[in-house]
Amino acid sequence: MAVRSIDDPVYRACRAALAVAQHSSDKMVRGVKEMKIGFLGLGNMGTPMALRLLAAGHELSVWNRTEARTEPLLREGAIAAATPAEAELGADAVITMLFDDAAHEEALFGANGLLDALSPGALHISCSTISVALSEKLTAEHARYGHRFVAAPVFGRPNVAEAGKLWIVMAGDEAAVADARHLLEPLARGISVIGREPRQAHAVKLGGNFLISTMIQSLSEAFVFAESQGIAPGVFLEAVNSALFQSPFYAAYGNVMLHPPEHAGASISLGAKDTRLLREAAASRNTRLSLADSLAEIFEQAKQAGLADQDWAVGQYRIAQQRGVLNAKSA
Repeated sequence: MAVRSIDDPVYRACRAALAVAQHSSDKMVRGVKEMKIGFLGLGNMGTPMALRLLAAGHELSVWNRTEARTEPLLREGAIAAATPAEAELGADAVITMLFDDAAHEEALFGANGLLDALSPGALHISCSTISVALSEKLTAEHARYGHRFVAAPVFGRPNVAEAGKLWIVMAGDEAAVADARHLLEPLARGISVIGREPRQAHAVKLGGNFLISTMIQSLSEAFVFAESQGIAPGVFLEAVNSALFQSPFYAAYGNVMLHPPEHAGASISLGAKDTRLLREAAASRNTRLSLADSLAEIFEQAKQAGLADQDWAVGQYRIAQQRGVLNAKSA
């Protein structure tokens, strides 16, 4: 993964968001206890989230598998941790925003991992998109160690994280959820408490990402249809969205599809991973989702076409265009 330099546009956007947050930080932390937080995972989402926590007045100890990714946070006053365990030292809470299940297994259960370092009663907040199975495992292991565990996955792309307007879904013990909510409010425009089982919040996140993928796919195929009729996709979207949905969400993703961003907000690889986790969670409850099966094939085709690192909206649109042409030739 590329290291963000001080001149990188994503880092500059994060800094702009931090400046706005710092301007209002007195209001954000008035009456709020400043906390010492361990933060693991400084990718495209983790970095702006951590910056906003710094702006809210909290002390951060940060760790990332690629050490250079910590540099933007260190410039803003964060402390570097050499290992996940070191990020926990003296922390009131530890937040994980890691890529996938494998990264969590390494950071939590590996050598110098977080799980053994956490003290009884310590709070672990998982903001990542992980499998329901891993969420269940973490719940059991934290209970065995006497830790508190809250699932708090987030909805929103990096630019939304920079603005502090994520939507967070939370689940866990009521008291632990209250503490986690108190900490995460500077990151969010809203929070939904799903239930008492952390697995439930991670399931909602997977279901939400499934809905995004299906929306993108239907919009992609509608664009292909519009093009076949000599209608510009942008004109089609403006008319249909105004008439039917009136949704900023459709408008935003349509814009991404038609004007691919320099940096992917969420990649085809991430979409494929989340679809796989959704299908696995459904299968564990004897449930099959036929539309998810079809999406898995589309994501796999996109990866085979070399689009793994493309924004998932762009990649799905490209595959819809390819499939549309092939179908026309075979008709």
